[in-house]
Amino acid sequence: MKSTWLYSLAVLIGGACFGILSTFVKIGYGQGADLVHVVMTQFFFGFIILAILLLFSARKKIPIKMVLALLACGIPTGLTGIFYYHSLQTLDASLAVIFLFQFVWIGSFYEFIFAKKIPSKRRLLSIVVLIAGSVLAAGVLQSAVQFDWVGAFWALLSAFCSALFMYVTGVVGTDVPVVQKGFIISIGGFLLSAIILVPTAETLSFTGIETGFIGIAFLLGLFGIVLPPLMFSIGMPKIGSGLGAILSTAELPVALILSIALLGETILPMQWAGVAIIFAGIFYGNVERKKVRYEYARE
Repeated sequence: MKSTWLYSLAVLIGGACFGILSTFVKIGYGQGADLVHVVMTQFFFGFIILAILLLFSARKKIPIKMVLALLACGIPTGLTGIFYYHSLQTLDASLAVIFLFQFVWIGSFYEFIFAKKIPSKRRLLSIVVLIAGSVLAAGVLQSAVQFDWVGAFWALLSAFCSALFMYVTGVVGTDVPVVQKGFIISIGGFLLSAIILVPTAETLSFTGIETGFIGIAFLLGLFGIVLPPLMFSIGMPKIGSGLGAILSTAELPVALILSIALLGETILPMQWAGVAIIFAGIFYGNVERKKVRYEYARE
């Protein structure tokens, strides 16, 4: 039981890291950076940090087939960053995270598609409640909220990629040391991002960007590239992507708090009500599972 909580905590930390990203990306944009600068420097610092950690951590010789599979796992990682950071060009951080947050139910969808795991009636009802709460939290029904449908589309695409990343992390390379696994995944994400973004960049120059952006890029690399893959690689294989996606909801309160504290964004009462409904749906969908685990622990 104790080890289960540790694995759950790892996934919780990984989710909270995602909640940090949107605020720092918005700060980076305010310092003169664009999408290419943000994504590529994030992968650069993430790669450097993982390379240093790899020097002092366990590693093993793995077949080329597994290396290619882990590089492929970097594809949803790279796409998540590209789509999500693109949405932040037109959406508030507190709004973009609501759409990214849809990975919670998308994770169950992937389990059904790939593992033929049928969601329970309780889980399905939980998903309906979650989506209803998301509509309120996004402020779609309120004219006071500045809503951009194109930005929302990109953020929703990032949710599908994020959920896919969580799923493949839990099933691919489960016997590969976590730092080595994260290092290879980061290479795959970096290569994909470079292929997509570099040809479209007007310039790769950092002229006109504030020097403080270096610190922002480092934090994006740490919380976006290093910690989530490590935490998910530790916890996902033990608890499953369905429950893992739910524990990753830590990103929502973290993102909302930081967007208010550091960006001065405003969240209306109706949106807070939507957030409350989201968490109610999550609790309802998992209270039965928690009860079973508790009774098992007492036996």
